Amino acid sequence: MLVQTSAAVIPFLGSEIQASYKASQVVILPIPYEATTTYRKGTENGPDALLEASIQLEYYDDELEREICKDARIYTNGAIADTRGRRKISAQSMLTETRDTVSGLIDDGKFVIAIGGEHSITTGIVDAYRQRSSEPFTVVQIDAHGDLRHEYEGSIYNHACVMRRIVDMGLPTLPVAIRSLCQEEADLIKQKSIPVIWARNIAQNPHWIEEAIATIPTGRVFITIDLDGIDPASMPGVGTPEPGGLNWYALLTFLRRLFETHQVIGCDVMELAPVVDSVVSQFTAAKLVYKLIGYQTLAQRW
Repeated sequence: MLVQTSAAVIPFLGSEIQASYKASQVVILPIPYEATTTYRKGTENGPDALLEASIQLEYYDDELEREICKDARIYTNGAIADTRGRRKISAQSMLTETRDTVSGLIDDGKFVIAIGGEHSITTGIVDAYRQRSSEPFTVVQIDAHGDLRHEYEGSIYNHACVMRRIVDMGLPTLPVAIRSLCQEEADLIKQKSIPVIWARNIAQNPHWIEEAIATIPTGRVFITIDLDGIDPASMPGVGTPEPGGLNWYALLTFLRRLFETHQVIGCDVMELAPVVDSVVSQFTAAKLVYKLIGYQTLAQRW
């Protein structure tokens, strides 16, 4: 059994809701790692900001008509791969620690929601599921950017390369809300026939959700959410904001449908970079995590 604790960690929703590790069904895994962000800095502060904001959430979910935290037992793990305080961690060390930690959580039967931190972290998380999975799965990517560069700024583990590393693992992907990429990425999308759901098409096509889900070739999915996939009007606190993107209810409708039609094996929420003197982004991110827990609660009939 894997249990990691930290005196500094803030339990998701607060200490009154925190379940024991052994009793928990859901584990929140903070990964405050930042090394390659290329515009706004501060993603290493995202996990703590999200956890602090979660204390302000109402337990009752009006959409699901229940207090989700009374049905799903939630445990908040100690932080791993922590670069705060100018602590230096190599990309390889981060990926190894992330993969090993998530592997232990999977072995213990936990539904993992990792919170970052920069998007490069997702490579280690997905690799853990790949190594522990006997059945295939698709990585559903909600993101403004393709993240398909082979390397960027001298590193193949840059946050701009995360989905290229996942494609290199041989896993199918479904990128959703994409609206920014380079020529190399556009060429790879065509070469690999990656079924991108472009943000501009989402804005024009009322049937995009069912069409997107129809492209998923596996019954199991992992969801990675780069928060810049959301319209920056609702989510300004990200590392690399991009105009357009999903609004709140389009995002939730898509996610709920995904949980209804597929087995979601795990999730992550990445790239929260809090804005000074604003709590909008971290509160929205915290509510998104709670919605993910709620949709899994319904899917699993907890």
